[in-house]
Amino acid sequence: MGSTAEDFLVASEEKAFDLDHRRIINNSIDKYTAAATSGISRIANLDNAKKKGHVIKWKVMENLDKFLPEFESNFQRRGGKVIWANDAEEANREILNIIQRAKAKTVVKSKSMVTEEIHLNEFLKQNGVESLETDLGEYIVQLLGQAPYHIVTPAMHLSKEDIAQLFNKHFGTPVEATPEQLTLKARELLRDKYLQADVGITGANFLLADTGSVAISENEGNARLCTTFPRIHIAVVGIEKIIPSITDLDLFWPMLSTHGTGQNLTVYNTILSGPRQANETDGPEEMYVVLVDNGRTNLLAQKEQRQGLYCIRCGACLNVCPVYQNIGGHTYNTTYSGPIGSIITPHTNGMAEFKHLSYASSLCGSCTEVCPVKIDIHKMLLLNRRDAVNEGLVTTKERWGWAAWKKGMLKRSMMDFLGGKMKNFFLKFFFKKTWGHLREMPVVAEKSFAKQWQEKHQGEEQ
Repeated sequence: MGSTAEDFLVASEEKAFDLDHRRIINNSIDKYTAAATSGISRIANLDNAKKKGHVIKWKVMENLDKFLPEFESNFQRRGGKVIWANDAEEANREILNIIQRAKAKTVVKSKSMVTEEIHLNEFLKQNGVESLETDLGEYIVQLLGQAPYHIVTPAMHLSKEDIAQLFNKHFGTPVEATPEQLTLKARELLRDKYLQADVGITGANFLLADTGSVAISENEGNARLCTTFPRIHIAVVGIEKIIPSITDLDLFWPMLSTHGTGQNLTVYNTILSGPRQANETDGPEEMYVVLVDNGRTNLLAQKEQRQGLYCIRCGACLNVCPVYQNIGGHTYNTTYSGPIGSIITPHTNGMAEFKHLSYASSLCGSCTEVCPVKIDIHKMLLLNRRDAVNEGLVTTKERWGWAAWKKGMLKRSMMDFLGGKMKNFFLKFFFKKTWGHLREMPVVAEKSFAKQWQEKHQGEEQ
């Protein structure tokens, strides 16, 4: 097996020429574009809303050491428990401890990218705990043994025919079943699981510092069922998800929904502030929030790139990215794919292994333009490239090639010293492999413009 970068190039080429894959993705993204364009157009003064969101997230990241303890204090006051996890291993171990203390055997989960990031399902399975995804898209990719394809739409890469065949194989439903029939079948399969499960696990879209609450947005209602029926609720959340106040939701909820799915507001928006209180009739007996770092403080330490942590996980940048549209989500081999994943992954998972993602961009700027919190995404990609070079994470040939190019470009006599043949030779020698075998190398003219001008006007008075 090759390096992560080599695997990425092989998988990219395979997907880029998979016409069936492209057809499915283009169809899904075209529907998203129409819905999102309509939804976003209903926001009055969009640019101002984006600026406000950017400033709020800036304030949080610059004062994370104040907002997180504020959340913890307010959440614990309502009987909840907060667990701090430095990495995936610690988060998984703490979650397993809770489950084992409760002698639980089954877990129901709602959609959560952080639990995908720490590979929680695989970990629980290895330790004898059944963990079932209840979001329909997540349930489908779990049946396939795959990771989510997209931040918001986990099964975006599958057609309705693919899903019908999958259900036919597992549950014996008709191959020609409609999406509505398949949804009813999934509902029938999952309903009992909520009642039987001992533990419900969710993520969170936002953590509210001033009330010590967890805010969850969804369209299917499965998160509410995961947090209502089981006697223990565990919310697994990245430390960057915090916002100062419950009043900030009047900005972030509509911005998330319009940019994520094109809706004015997602169907179910829930605020949870701890376990069931004495005067309440439902809810869990115990509630935990696991605050996950897992490399986020590495990105926080980068003054210029920490705005990558402002992301509210709407997925809009993936949908407008021409690279993502061609190579798809699984090719990135990361939890967070597309432009935002290309910014954050090199810092959270290691620049040496994932620097190539920052080069997987046309730098067209569509991602920056669409971002609801004004993350300067394409600039962050350039800064990651700079860091990779400064850290010496480039080949010797590439380093020599660019050094020679720089020396030649800075001096006219050096530019004219070598003829076009020699320049073309050096271009091919240093860059042909990295240029890509499907792209033609640029051809340098035999004579430079200065040389041609000189010859044309030779003998003329100056």
